Amino acid sequence: MYVKVAICLTIAVLLLISCSIYAGTINAKSYFFPLLQPPPLRLSLCATDRPLRVYMYDLPRKFNAGMMDRGTSLVAVPATVENFPPWPKTSGLKRQHSVEYWLMASLLYDEEEGSEAIRVSDPEMADAFFVPFFSSLSFNKHGHVTTDAEADADRQLQVELLEFLRQSKYYQRSGGRDHVIPMTHPNAFRFLRQELNASILIVVDFGRYPRNMSSLSKDVVAPYVHVVDSFTDDDPLDPYESRTTLLFFRGNTVRKDEGKIRVKLANILAGIDDVHYENSVGTPRSFKMSTKGMRLSKFCLHPAGDTPSSCRLFDAIVSHCVPVIVSDKIELPYEDEIDYTEFSIFFSMKEALEPGYLIDQLRRFPKDRWINMWMRLKNVSHHYEFQYPPKKEDAVNMLWRQVKHKLPGVRLAVHRSRRLKVPDWWRRKR
Repeated sequence: MYVKVAICLTIAVLLLISCSIYAGTINAKSYFFPLLQPPPLRLSLCATDRPLRVYMYDLPRKFNAGMMDRGTSLVAVPATVENFPPWPKTSGLKRQHSVEYWLMASLLYDEEEGSEAIRVSDPEMADAFFVPFFSSLSFNKHGHVTTDAEADADRQLQVELLEFLRQSKYYQRSGGRDHVIPMTHPNAFRFLRQELNASILIVVDFGRYPRNMSSLSKDVVAPYVHVVDSFTDDDPLDPYESRTTLLFFRGNTVRKDEGKIRVKLANILAGIDDVHYENSVGTPRSFKMSTKGMRLSKFCLHPAGDTPSSCRLFDAIVSHCVPVIVSDKIELPYEDEIDYTEFSIFFSMKEALEPGYLIDQLRRFPKDRWINMWMRLKNVSHHYEFQYPPKKEDAVNMLWRQVKHKLPGVRLAVHRSRRLKVPDWWRRKR
């Protein structure tokens, strides 16, 4: 009797499974051959709303926070949220190149809400890899000490970092393409920069980068960290009339390359009553004077410097002073999300050097249009604030989102490199 019951149950189960397979409710392969199942397809990061998952290498403190505290520069233990030093208020112009510090700090901060990137401890889970080397601070700290490249501490750090990365299986896996490396100072990583040209570089412009090393297609343009105080209570009854200076510039007028235009502009703009054009250097007093001057000006002049961009543009933005940009080769942060023509005015270098032209255009600029730009500046200025803890939509989170936008191109390059027998065949002459 029991045998008959068992046979009936077996037939019933087989009949149920057969019907389910026929109806499509059971996948026969997964049911009978689970080991033959392909791995789940990894969706493009840009097809999801989740934060960017970033693995940060645990580098010794000498590569980052140790440069800020001589007493810990030789400590091998990596920086943590508990021992990470605050950015010094007395850092002067070094602050403008401190993007590397704020990116690292954001990953040490363990809070996912409102964050565009979160740190993961398992590199297998990472979308991108962050290399916490303060290359800009390293140049500012070591780069001016000696002209002997072999004895240069900055160069030695670059050599050691490159050796470390080449031993990483994750760097080898992608050829460094999914690695994020800040280089915001024009001379950052200057000795071995070309060895990292496949990575996602965080730069402020492309003034000193050859085209075969850095480009908009793979790299992220960051704002300088502003050095003037943010204008947080800018609410006058008539903002246009409250700013009595038409055009303001305060900075070093002796520059190289395209920055030579500054001396020429000084001659053209000299002697105009409501134009303030002054040569100065970066000191605490100078920062205070610039803060005051920008807040009292309708327009703030941003000519090219040693490279196409400078901190002055972002000082103007947080001062709600409409930027007047004279730089033919400038690239701007977050430009796939922000339209700078909504709050800035652009002149070619040729136009700016035509006597009387620039000032005439500014005097004719309609008041209502200026007020719209001023209001837009107030609405976007939080995107240029670097702070700890980071806040939603601030500069750090905007930059991590820009990194996220680069990753589909990274994956395309990695996947193609795995199957191409003739790399870059389309570039060859046909």
